[in-house]
Amino acid sequence: MDEPQRTEIEAAAFRRLVAHLRERSDVQNIDLMNLAGFCRNCLSRWYREAAAERGLDLSDPAAREIIYGMPYEAWRAAHQTPATEAQQTRFAAAREVP
Repeated sequence: MDEPQRTEIEAAAFRRLVAHLRERSDVQNIDLMNLAGFCRNCLSRWYREAAAERGLDLSDPAAREIIYGMPYEAWRAAHQTPATEAQQTRFAAAREVP
């Protein structure tokens, strides 16, 4: 596999991941953080940082809209539920330094 093919395949996999996360709005960001160590917001930050590395200015809201498929506040209003005490405890425990 040459570099352009690799880039094309990685881009396709990324687009599929984003589409999957849009379809699975029932999966909360805190669940993603607790299980995988990243969430939609992390993905949007990585997207913005990759754009910046290439000299492109992309705001946080614009990057989040690319990942969420809608403005972040609209997604939160439509899909985000309050984190449970168990989710918050697990999140805090994962952030503790050993």
